Amino acid sequence: MPDRVKEIDNLHIIDSEELPTPGDLKNELVLKGKALSTVTTGHRSVKDVLDREDARMIVVVGPCSIHNREEALEYARKLKPLADELADELLILMRVYFEKPRTSVGWEGLIYDPHLDGSHKIDQGLHIGRQLMLDITEIGLPIAIEALDLISPQYLQDLVAWTAIGARTTESPTHRKLASGISSAVGFKNNVDGGVMVAVNAIRSAAATNSFISITEEGKVALFRTSGNPHCHVILRGGKSPNYDKESVAACEAELQKAGLAENIMIDCSHGNSSKDPQKQKLVLDDVSAQINNGNKSIIGVMIESNLEEGNQPIPDDLDDLKYGVSITDACINWGATEILLRDFAQSIGSSLKSRSV
Repeated sequence: MPDRVKEIDNLHIIDSEELPTPGDLKNELVLKGKALSTVTTGHRSVKDVLDREDARMIVVVGPCSIHNREEALEYARKLKPLADELADELLILMRVYFEKPRTSVGWEGLIYDPHLDGSHKIDQGLHIGRQLMLDITEIGLPIAIEALDLISPQYLQDLVAWTAIGARTTESPTHRKLASGISSAVGFKNNVDGGVMVAVNAIRSAAATNSFISITEEGKVALFRTSGNPHCHVILRGGKSPNYDKESVAACEAELQKAGLAENIMIDCSHGNSSKDPQKQKLVLDDVSAQINNGNKSIIGVMIESNLEEGNQPIPDDLDDLKYGVSITDACINWGATEILLRDFAQSIGSSLKSRSV
């Protein structure tokens, strides 16, 4: 390379290393058997709810982020029998988030920094993440993720039953194009200030045909063309103020109707709707129950941040000091509170859901 080019090309890149191709990882950690059945059934069931062929309420529940494999599996083993118990009313998906958006700096998630030490062993993060997803689907739980990176879905998306696009990326044209090609249903969150039109416009964009650049399973750069994703919906997550109340839901319904889109709305009980207080998630869920019991038809699901233990913790200098089962990102309610919350929710809305049946 000529010296003049060296002055301007990859100026700030200090190193690079090849990752396994998506195909290599999928061939090593194969989706098959019970895991495949779990993903397939979860995929179809979520779409049936959005198409009003299934009257149940989707519940995306689990840790704010996954940072420990054994803790995640313990949570999954607790959640599975509860999901079976409440299956007549609730379609429960486990929240398995490996990527965390950052407004400045901080831990970026298990894929990017699986050892919590800034070493960024992404090859190991992808391997650990895919194996964990296989293990959770083998338990029988469908999985929900957030699609943040534009390449990692090629490694993991075949294991996913439902996908979120976060508040910071809903406005991103590239994420809208990505969503148009994702096979699962996709929920777009309103943006961080609470505006809903960004999510409505994202749905319209993702439902259209799109073209974008990504990599194939063989690791080659390619142009992908999509037919558009018909199973997208809004997630109300609050902003400058909560937006889970009936007036906010009605306003969102009106915008979806004006755009000619299905009135499918999920309520995030955390984030802006709980003012970052995990205990307030119950207040949000109680309000959602009341809306459904009063005849609301547009709310199709809820999100809840829950872990083995309540609260959260910073990552300590000595990782041996990490508290077991406690989030290292957003604070969560504990498992005992989760059981009570979901049982009460299912019991409260059970009879009202029957009137939603087609």
